[in-house]
Amino acid sequence: MARELNNKVVVITGGAVGIGCEIAGRYLQRGAKVTIILDIDEIQGQETARNLCTKYGANRAIFMKCDVTTDLETVSKKIFESFKNVDVLVNNAGILNVQSSKNTIDVNIQALIDWSITFWNHMRKEKNGKGGTILNLASIYGYRVDPYLPVYQASKFAVMGFTKSLGHEYNYRRTGVRVIAICPGFTETKLTTGVKTWDDEYIAEDFSNFVQKQLWQKVDAVGNAAVEAFEKGNSGTAWLIEGGNPIAEV
Repeated sequence: MARELNNKVVVITGGAVGIGCEIAGRYLQRGAKVTIILDIDEIQGQETARNLCTKYGANRAIFMKCDVTTDLETVSKKIFESFKNVDVLVNNAGILNVQSSKNTIDVNIQALIDWSITFWNHMRKEKNGKGGTILNLASIYGYRVDPYLPVYQASKFAVMGFTKSLGHEYNYRRTGVRVIAICPGFTETKLTTGVKTWDDEYIAEDFSNFVQKQLWQKVDAVGNAAVEAFEKGNSGTAWLIEGGNPIAEV
């Protein structure tokens, strides 16, 4: 069954630039009522919202400054007060920080879980919600293994496990909330610029050679994948997008 984005209220974390910004535009293009862009970068976030409104119509994009690790309660309360029903949450915020495993876990796992549960409870039909969709940004590092980025790898494995469990058919049947993931391969964003490994002094050259051999893609490929996965993905599923090729369930 194909789902439609038409008239949906969408919240996107880390939406000011890169993949999050691209998803915001694609969802508006497909008829979303409004995209609420959350990001710690206030200047870029406001500019992104202005640009999207210019392209898709006044008030179609709204920016709220937000640190996903600290601002969940205040920002979600403001969103729920402004919009009776939020239909879609895109957990896009993420970091690749080999210097701080705690920071990686806090942003990539803990924040994603906390935001998901908060919006899942808002959407769930047994609590007078009307159902909805949570889309988590995982990665090829959520199911493939290489030796170069173990902490980031662990964080994305966690995203996949969480998505498949919360999105399990049992939970979907009783709540009406779909939880799905997309798994981008190597994508040209700020996140992937100048990436260092956990043991860079010894394996930087090996990692550089490895990276050069991967199938790279632009952010528009991931934006398209986020639309297609939304439209056709069953709850608990995850979808690969790599090298700009068609999406495939993993």
